[in-house]
Amino acid sequence: MANRYQQLGSFLQSHMTICVPACVAVGVLLPQVFGPVSAVGPLMFAIMTFQGSLNNTFRQLMQVFRHPLHLLIILGVIMVLMPALAFACASALFAGNPDLITGIVLEYSVPIGVVSFMWVGMYRGNTSLALAAILVSTVVSPLTIPATLSILLGATVHIDALGMVVDMIFMIAVPAIAGMAVNELTRGWGHERLSPAISPACRVLMLLNITANSTKMSAYVLDMNLQRIEAALFVLVFATSGFMIGLAIARLLHGSQDLLVTMSFDCGLRNISSGATLAAQFFPGEAVFPIMCGTIFQQVLAATFGRTIERICSEDTAERDRKIGIAKALVSRQRQQRR
Repeated sequence: MANRYQQLGSFLQSHMTICVPACVAVGVLLPQVFGPVSAVGPLMFAIMTFQGSLNNTFRQLMQVFRHPLHLLIILGVIMVLMPALAFACASALFAGNPDLITGIVLEYSVPIGVVSFMWVGMYRGNTSLALAAILVSTVVSPLTIPATLSILLGATVHIDALGMVVDMIFMIAVPAIAGMAVNELTRGWGHERLSPAISPACRVLMLLNITANSTKMSAYVLDMNLQRIEAALFVLVFATSGFMIGLAIARLLHGSQDLLVTMSFDCGLRNISSGATLAAQFFPGEAVFPIMCGTIFQQVLAATFGRTIERICSEDTAERDRKIGIAKALVSRQRQQRR
């Protein structure tokens, strides 16, 4: 029984590129069935954050803040570069529809999505860096979101700072501290035993959460028009660029797999729920549509990029091993010639 349970976790992880689109489709087609699951979404997030944090220590987290270059790069991409690019591209393509432009800019002004922490952990990224980036981007978002919208759109919004902080405390801060504390107090037992034991269950929770979130897109997907299709295609391309920018920067920094995974997911995944809430409160209904498109595309892209990064790293490893083998052969030949 235990072997089958672990095999389930391995199967889900290796087939995320199939499982995620299937879950999105199920959520869109059966909103009445899976919509109520959203009520326990924060609890599912908390469990997944706890499991991921079992692989961290407080020392690793503090190390990120002592050497914050990678953290600052991620924050610069998500807070400055992506909103500016979103505004420029959306203004050029949808000049006659300010609501769509607003929704697109808002989507890329919100903080990093909590779910990025689970994706980073799944593909062996730097979970300490991911956790720090989520915490910082969420804490400063009550200041950065209004500033971004004011500068780019001339719009003024009031952020529910207390609500965002409470969500962050429950879904991220408390379970993260608890996970690291368990790992520290048990001297690695949390990382070596407990984390693998609950990992398959967390994979199931992740897919269930994706299905529940996708139900919010149902009304829009089932009532499409030409401009919505164009907006959806734009969001798909632009969401892809977020992952690619993070991946490209990590490659320029000569990062290993952990940095490639972390920067790609942190630059590509946004807190869709907070963006949708703000759009519904302060802007016309159509502004919500491009934001909710992210519900579909972000998770599918995360699964795709996770597998892509694994292939890139395996190819890099094979090339490095080949070069080492050639170097050893040359050294051996030179020694033989000297003899």
